[in-house]
Amino acid sequence: MRAESDRLTGSAARSAAMRSVALMALAAFTLHSAAAEWRPEKNVEFVIPTSPGGGQDRTARVIQKIMQDGGLVPTPVVVVNKPGGGGNIAYTYISQFAGDGHYLATASPTLLTNHILGLSPLSYTGFSAVSVLYNEYIGFAVNAEGPIKNGRDLVERVKSSPESVTFAFGTSRGNANHIGVALAMKAAGVDVSKLKVVIYKSSIDATTALMGGHVDAVATPTSTYLPVLASGKIRIIAVAAPQRVAGRFTGVATWKEQGFNVVMPSYRMIIAPRGWSTAQAAFWDGVFARLSQSDAWKQELAANEWEGSYMNSADSRRYLDARYDEYRKILAELGLVK
Repeated sequence: MRAESDRLTGSAARSAAMRSVALMALAAFTLHSAAAEWRPEKNVEFVIPTSPGGGQDRTARVIQKIMQDGGLVPTPVVVVNKPGGGGNIAYTYISQFAGDGHYLATASPTLLTNHILGLSPLSYTGFSAVSVLYNEYIGFAVNAEGPIKNGRDLVERVKSSPESVTFAFGTSRGNANHIGVALAMKAAGVDVSKLKVVIYKSSIDATTALMGGHVDAVATPTSTYLPVLASGKIRIIAVAAPQRVAGRFTGVATWKEQGFNVVMPSYRMIIAPRGWSTAQAAFWDGVFARLSQSDAWKQELAANEWEGSYMNSADSRRYLDARYDEYRKILAELGLVK
């Protein structure tokens, strides 16, 4: 009888121990699941380093609409423009919110080139890379009422008197737009150190100045020109692409077609404050993966002649590492850095 009692007591103890282990496992799983299922709990601020109407602003507002209309984010996404300082004002702002998954910002290669050039202490490595979403190429425009009809006309004018041509672009010296100008003129044999450039808060501001006759040429990603193409006040004379861009720019010759081997892509990426958790990165990876596959986003790519290039957070960081090294070499060759 005692043996039977001992056997039952031991069985009960083992059952109790098993229940305890199961409860501990369930608790651990619950905590892990809660962490893995991080979601925004308040408004998401989507910070833009340029004025309203520019390329980055337009990209952000498209993304905001798709996120909200498609229910990709459970809380409101609010676009906040913080132009100035070559992007430093916006990026300094979001850097104050380390580890907070409620802040996003658009960025372009300027984030990398400003650091290389010593124009900003802020490096891309000081932020969380969220996604590289699409590529586009630098387009060159002049005033439609002027004498310059194509890229070769622009080259000849610059070669005869480099300081007589004012190139305008946003948002800072040495960025992708500036590199595009320098590469085109260097290919033509121009001393790029003599180029006259004017920097605007955004490329749409530079384009407005071009339309008003205040500058001679603008270099910016092609989509920046879309809102003003119908005005008839600008003429796109060259695109720094490997082949012609489709859609509304199909009639514009590339620099290569005009005798100058120049290719300069730009891209739009999303960054965030540093220190994101694995769960926060996983949430936003999911959001941008779904966004990139949505019909609404694909329609925007086609409408703006953007080239889709979605990358998740890990791939985006590796991509930026490679671009940083590439830009440093280019800027050194152009004499803009040592």
